[in-house]
Amino acid sequence: MDVTVKATRWALGWELEVGDLGATQVRTLARAEQQVRDFLDTVDSQTYHDDWTITILPALGDVIDEVSQAKRATEAAATAQLEAARRNREVVHKLRAQGLSIADVACVLGVSKGRISQLV
Repeated sequence: MDVTVKATRWALGWELEVGDLGATQVRTLARAEQQVRDFLDTVDSQTYHDDWTITILPALGDVIDEVSQAKRATEAAATAQLEAARRNREVVHKLRAQGLSIADVACVLGVSKGRISQLV
């Protein structure tokens, strides 16, 4: 089961609106998911909620778009880093196959000899 929760900031933390079931409060967003599970357990003690997907949507105004952009940029950077590492390993293997020493490969790629050893 999926539950989407709207989190609205207030003086002492966050109010969590759990759909039509009502609302609960929490001091920090880091504890919001567990607070929602506890709330659901209180409202419906007969249902197991630990395997439910809880999505917390903080009401952050215009900043929420920037948050989404920053997350996408971080994901893109991580993907690019993985691709760069794969290409570096490939190039290192080709250069070593041509007989270049670790020191020479390091010089060609502009990295340390230790890094080349890691890539090998």
